[in-house]
Amino acid sequence: MNNLDLIQIANQILHSTDDPMDSQALNAEACEFLRVYGGKNNQFLATLNRVSYVNRAERFNGVKRILQGYIRYLEKGLSSSLSPERQTQIETVGDFLSQAEDILSQAKLHNAVAVVLIGASLEEFLRGWCEAEQLKPQQLSIDGYMKALKDEDLINKQDIKDITGWAGLRNDAAHGHWDKVSDYSRADIMLKGVRLFIQSYSK
Repeated sequence: MNNLDLIQIANQILHSTDDPMDSQALNAEACEFLRVYGGKNNQFLATLNRVSYVNRAERFNGVKRILQGYIRYLEKGLSSSLSPERQTQIETVGDFLSQAEDILSQAKLHNAVAVVLIGASLEEFLRGWCEAEQLKPQQLSIDGYMKALKDEDLINKQDIKDITGWAGLRNDAAHGHWDKVSDYSRADIMLKGVRLFIQSYSK
């Protein structure tokens, strides 16, 4: 997700209500947005979690000021914390996903080929993410990387459910369970889901 998309979402949250009675809901929505898209060590999120407010009106205005600050931060192009190496890894994964898409478009090739490639792309993305966060997974596998990221609250429950499902489909393809990966729609949904997941966490 690029900065323009993030700015649009932040503005939607910012202008979602003008009622100070909604301050708690606004605060929760802003925190979740910053947690998912701003990163674990995002100082805007840290400020939201740290500051105490006397009343709803004060919290309402405080949350809006922090969101406005985050929007200015994005507009200045200061949000990218990716190293050149990590950026290259993500671009490579994107190329692999494009290859998987090409494979899926060819009727003469079995979906399993694309599913294995999508699974490998997901594993490479998670591995690189763990390295970037200096995490030490107990297992060098999709499951191991997922657990390490989960322990640091870098992914949410829905992400875990999605990754587990994708890993299962990849394993079916890798172990020759052809009947479980013969459905084109399942492979296509996996491709789109993995691509969206990677885009969401490529910040």
